[in-house]
Amino acid sequence: MHNPTTTPPPWYRELGARRWKAFFAAWLGYVLDGFDFVLITLVLTEIAHDFHLSTVESASLVSAAFITRWLGGAVLGAVGDRFGRKYSMIFSILLYTLGTLACGFAWNYTSLFAARLAIGMGMAGEYGASATYVLESWPARMRNKASGFLISGYSVGTVMAAEAYKVVVPNLGWRWMFYIGLVPILIALWVRRALPEADEWQERVADRGARPNPFRPLFRTSALATVNVVLAVLATVSLFCVFTSNAGGLTLPLSVVAGLCLAAFAVQLGGRRWLLYLSLMVTIFVAFMYSWPIQALLPTYLKTQLHYSTGQVTDVLFYAGFGTVAGCWLAGFLGDWIGTVKAYAFTLLASLIFVYPVFATHDNLPLLGVLLFVLQALSFGISSLLPRYIGGHFPTESRAAGLGFTYNVGALGGAVAPVLGARLADGMKLGTALAVLTAVGTVVVVALVGFDVPGRLQRLVTPGEVRDHLAAEPAPDAAGSTAGAPAARG
Repeated sequence: MHNPTTTPPPWYRELGARRWKAFFAAWLGYVLDGFDFVLITLVLTEIAHDFHLSTVESASLVSAAFITRWLGGAVLGAVGDRFGRKYSMIFSILLYTLGTLACGFAWNYTSLFAARLAIGMGMAGEYGASATYVLESWPARMRNKASGFLISGYSVGTVMAAEAYKVVVPNLGWRWMFYIGLVPILIALWVRRALPEADEWQERVADRGARPNPFRPLFRTSALATVNVVLAVLATVSLFCVFTSNAGGLTLPLSVVAGLCLAAFAVQLGGRRWLLYLSLMVTIFVAFMYSWPIQALLPTYLKTQLHYSTGQVTDVLFYAGFGTVAGCWLAGFLGDWIGTVKAYAFTLLASLIFVYPVFATHDNLPLLGVLLFVLQALSFGISSLLPRYIGGHFPTESRAAGLGFTYNVGALGGAVAPVLGARLADGMKLGTALAVLTAVGTVVVVALVGFDVPGRLQRLVTPGEVRDHLAAEPAPDAAGSTAGAPAARG
């Protein structure tokens, strides 16, 4: 008699409708992130014309979001740890809504700059809240897929913004780009209102009656609270001066002041794990340094050095954008197969093969597009595993605040990278400068992530430190039991 065996369902069916709905709600937030980043760069010339802005003032509207990212990541991350991932996601998207609406109705430079500050906080909170929500809702053995698929939304948003710009701005004006951007925001807000809480946070925090307060170390005494308020103001003012070019000859000293203030917060928030906080911030900073010169300066390189037309530039950016999406998906499968660290390091190493060919290709647009597709897939795409990598270093009780703070402080590398690339281009061709930054930054990140330097340093201080907090499965739930599944390899 035939003894039937039960065939396990495909991984995408195993997740169930509830988890897919949760993923979609979070993924929309990342689409908004990508849409907004490209949107402000696309409409800068129109805004500058209407508001009579200088080149410096125009550029500061892009940098404005970086001024408040560290604060948004910390505050909204703390909300997620204390009250739940879902509420942090909702607050983040509300900030996005208010900021986007304010951009559309801005009447001068100051009002638009203030709106960009709000968007920066929402963007930071969105990254930490959505990433922790999805990671803690999916089974451990699929959490690299959760991370990779989630970040792919960013690249989808960039492509959507580029397409919308070509249709909307010539016919309706730049303000309508912000009004249209409200549509996906409102959809995301509507979807999120009825979401269940993340499984792991529910099990390990809410069900135990815990209400963690990640900011407690900053306010133990009134004197310490006063000092930290002063540090927060000092960091914000310093970043404002640096990113709005108001620092003059004090750019370097003010950058150091901001860095020391943020390092002081990392030491206090981290407690015994302060070394982990600092090393993760450095790792993420360098990760932005290798990936963001191309993201920010590729159009300039194509126009000025290769003399491509606007249509040709758009075609190349499509190759790069879809390469990043493909890389995010690849990262998810590869990470769950061989482990997060190995997937990250090996794929980044492979990307080095394509750095020189990309910047050595001049007159062959299809070849350049294909090379960029592969380079972006292997370099920028694989960075979609960062939420999985960072989140694994933090326990559930402090994951949202830890991930939100360290990532968004490190994201300042995204503001520094284009400036550094432009400075290097003063002494060499822009393409050469971009190739050098990309290659050197990639090698450094391969070493930091491949050898898990942040985790190793922390284990020197606390030898019993758990290597991967995300390797444990959440409790069984209505979507199907996850108990007994193999833990993800780090």
